Amino acid sequence: MEVTLYTRQNCPLCDEAKSVLVRAGISPREVDIDLDPELLRRFNDDVPVIYVDGAEAFRHRVTGEQLRIVMSGWRLPERHHLEKGFEFPDFAKALAFVNRIGAIAEEMNHHPDLLLGWGKVRVMTWSHDANAVTDRDWKLAEAIEKLSVGPVL
Repeated sequence: MEVTLYTRQNCPLCDEAKSVLVRAGISPREVDIDLDPELLRRFNDDVPVIYVDGAEAFRHRVTGEQLRIVMSGWRLPERHHLEKGFEFPDFAKALAFVNRIGAIAEEMNHHPDLLLGWGKVRVMTWSHDANAVTDRDWKLAEAIEKLSVGPVL
């Protein structure tokens, strides 16, 4: 996995983001945006910006929990929503997983979009009122991730 940290010198948020990455065992490729006019134009007031495998994953801040979720395969397409696909050996197990997600979503009062197919489930979550990913989405993704490592009945 390739992680790039767009940063600048004397930036406390950048130092904090690097610390989160290093604590997770990641040695990011650091790029100082002040040394490249194009990067300065793109990211000026938005650093730190973290790319994972060529796609933007975080801007401004990252927590250890958020990083773990992205490292477990969740994506942030265009920073609009969190998304992950899960695979199962058959339709029944995929449906059981969807039902388990539904129960957790009801408890959290935060409901993802779920796409169910034979042996597969795609989960997409964002806060519709904010039209963006919020803390509620990260918490839901974390809860779903815990489900995915347990047995599917």
